[in-house]
Amino acid sequence: MNGEEIRRRFVSFFSERGHTPVVSSGLIPRNDPTLLFTNAGMTQFKGLFLGEEKREYVRAVTCQKCVRAGGKHNDLENVGRTARHHTFFEMLGNFSFGDYFKEAAIPLAWEFVTGWLGLDPERLLVTVYVDDDEAASIWQEKVGLPASKVIRIAGSDNFWSMGPTGPCGPCSEIFYDHGPEVAGGPPGSETADGDRFVEIWNLVFMQYDRSESGSLTPLPKPCIDTGAGLERIAAILQGKHSNFDTDLFQPLIQAAATLAGVEYRPDRGDGVVHPPSISLRVIADHLRAVSFLIADGVLPSNEGRGYVLRRIMRRAMRHGRMLGLERSFLHQLVPVLVRTMGESYPELVAQARTLAMVIETEERRFAATLGSGLKILEGAIASLAPGGILNGEMVFTLYDTYGFPVDLTADILRDRGFGLDLEGFERRMGEQRARARAAWAGSGDERISGLYHDLRGNLGATEFLGYVTESAEGVVLALLRGGAVVGRLATGEEGMVVANQTPFYGESGGQVGDVGNILGEGFRFEVSDTQRPLPDLVVHIGRVVTGELVSGVAVRLEVDGMKRAAIRRHHSTTHLLHHALHGVLGQHVKQAGSMVSGERLRFDFSHFQGMTVEELAEVEARVNRAILANHPQETTVTTPTEAVALGARALFGEKYGDEVRVVRLGESLELCGGTHVTRTGDIGLFRLLSEGAVGAGVRRIEGVSGEQARQSYLTESKLLRELGQVLKVPPLEAVSGVMRLLARQRELEHSLGKAKAAASGNLVEDLVGGAVMVAGVTLLTARVAEGDPKGLRDLLDRLRDRLGSSVILLGAVEGEKVALVAGVSPELTKRVKAGELMRFVSALVGVVFGDGTHVARELTTERGKQFNDAQ
Repeated sequence: MNGEEIRRRFVSFFSERGHTPVVSSGLIPRNDPTLLFTNAGMTQFKGLFLGEEKREYVRAVTCQKCVRAGGKHNDLENVGRTARHHTFFEMLGNFSFGDYFKEAAIPLAWEFVTGWLGLDPERLLVTVYVDDDEAASIWQEKVGLPASKVIRIAGSDNFWSMGPTGPCGPCSEIFYDHGPEVAGGPPGSETADGDRFVEIWNLVFMQYDRSESGSLTPLPKPCIDTGAGLERIAAILQGKHSNFDTDLFQPLIQAAATLAGVEYRPDRGDGVVHPPSISLRVIADHLRAVSFLIADGVLPSNEGRGYVLRRIMRRAMRHGRMLGLERSFLHQLVPVLVRTMGESYPELVAQARTLAMVIETEERRFAATLGSGLKILEGAIASLAPGGILNGEMVFTLYDTYGFPVDLTADILRDRGFGLDLEGFERRMGEQRARARAAWAGSGDERISGLYHDLRGNLGATEFLGYVTESAEGVVLALLRGGAVVGRLATGEEGMVVANQTPFYGESGGQVGDVGNILGEGFRFEVSDTQRPLPDLVVHIGRVVTGELVSGVAVRLEVDGMKRAAIRRHHSTTHLLHHALHGVLGQHVKQAGSMVSGERLRFDFSHFQGMTVEELAEVEARVNRAILANHPQETTVTTPTEAVALGARALFGEKYGDEVRVVRLGESLELCGGTHVTRTGDIGLFRLLSEGAVGAGVRRIEGVSGEQARQSYLTESKLLRELGQVLKVPPLEAVSGVMRLLARQRELEHSLGKAKAAASGNLVEDLVGGAVMVAGVTLLTARVAEGDPKGLRDLLDRLRDRLGSSVILLGAVEGEKVALVAGVSPELTKRVKAGELMRFVSALVGVVFGDGTHVARELTTERGKQFNDAQ
């Protein structure tokens, strides 16, 4: 039974028993910054288990894509060396959210593995938590297993917790017995780590709530969370010892073997190590993880998820090199993966081109440093004693300078029988982080941050009114000057104002803060910037223009409406731009930063290469079409989970509150707290000004909207008209006029070059005729018109070619400079040295000698005469 059929049967079995099929969530957990990647089937249901959200179903079935390659769940170093460790894997799972419990979950699992998969019950045994009499009873009395096949296990292996506190409960696991010919004992025995007994399904019974004290309280509605490894089940059903020998991996392994020209040997479970086969397994596994991560929007970078992706990619590339694949090869396997898994995961089909391009780009980038890094590492290894430890300083250098992830260095060392000083490496990394923290703390930001928290705690939150108005009444709650709270601000003094409510938008989400005025009886405070140091605390920055501002006074806060309108236009444009980039470049595009002001917009996004002229034109056109469509702006306040379910784009990894604003502008739908136009037509016009790189895998677009876009076009049009007047052609022919001028310039430069070459050839012949024989040595001294040192050196080389063994001294006077060059043939250096000759002549001429160029101290016509005398 192949992998696709196993997936289909699992979903069908549970669908027929009242479970709602739920599509696999992405590998980037939504609204959960505690997780690096989705690593279990229950991840997307965490809110349901915690009681934080509700859905229309109480039973679910999934085939969840998972990655374990960082943090607590890190299987990276074992991949390829064991039969069952993977970075990417698929978890089959059925779930009950307060509906059924153990009495139904256990028989359902047994029915599926024995009835629908056809596994021999004699080869199956189960474990239960040591105190879980209820589960043991169900296995024995309801399913019919003998007591000898129900093993009680103590410890964390059979008790699952979501965290130190919260939902938790005992587990029950189903194991498959590969038979006595495979080494290993049953679970709970001293030899349990062998390969004979393989866990294929884990049933978690979430029935308790653990408090901070550690006490367990029964949950009012217990839940079921199960997980069955697709790869392990496939290996059993296909009669293979190793997951890598199933149809899920073999197409990739065989394709890689063909590229490398090596043989793959299946894992027989006999302990025989075949290094090329290990490398092929690593490549196949890592390509799966890499491709699914990129398809879900992760791009290689030097931090966070992007760095884990880069580590996996570079580990695969290194194993390719071990097989003799010196050039880029990993991207060539993408079509094989798409054919193998594209039916179940259509995102692979849709992004096949993007996957290949991102992988190839990273391969080329790493190839530039891999060779140099390996040479450095080989040199360090050569100095180690057998079984020695590579010092942490070298490991850090390889990481920091050559892009070697520490686990890649560890892999190479382990294969050669060496270790590494991980503590030393971490110490150097810690020093680097400490320097960054010290720079921040030393700036004074740390002290001021504490002041803001005190203000928020004492005064309460600032109520923001800016979505509905640009002016409002308020009360000044605090005044700040020089990082301290003050009672008043006098005329001309700069400071900050905190009010109970405000229409001013504090800078956040890339949108700059509003400007305007705070007015009261006898005073005006001009606001030059508005900041939001805490999520719900707004400070107005500026100076008192007239009068005196006192804390506690009633004020009127007025935003500069013209500037706010320009900011709105640019902010709404970034949403349309983001959507257009998705459509033109692909779904991997993710926002990496932005800046929205009244003058322009800047949008950073993940992409692996520069955009073409055609792509830029299409993006600009799509944005302007959305503007012309005059879509209304629609705002919804909802929960983060519901927002994402609606299709809203969120900044993955961000921690959102209980409520979020979702802004729709036509087809664009994003989580956003900024201010926007009422209709897209209010933007007027968008012009894309530039596109370039700001870092590895991150691009930046700058543009303007509305009046700024119009002014940009007018300025360019004016320049075009002026250029046309200079060239005496119509403005629309100015470019062709410039091209004709450049072509003419190239013709003249070519003609001049030919003339110079001819003149130089004549000069060489004239000078050669002036050579004399002195003491058996050909000597040529000459003053020439060419005063440029480089020109003199070129002339010297041509003369040496004509004269052969010789001593040559050339000089020139140009303006206030004297230039000298000397050349002595190698076979004559025992008799004459060029440096000594230069010093001698320099002294006669009266110039400073150094490196062939000599600057006169008092260059006069008399000095020129001395030069001639010296000659």
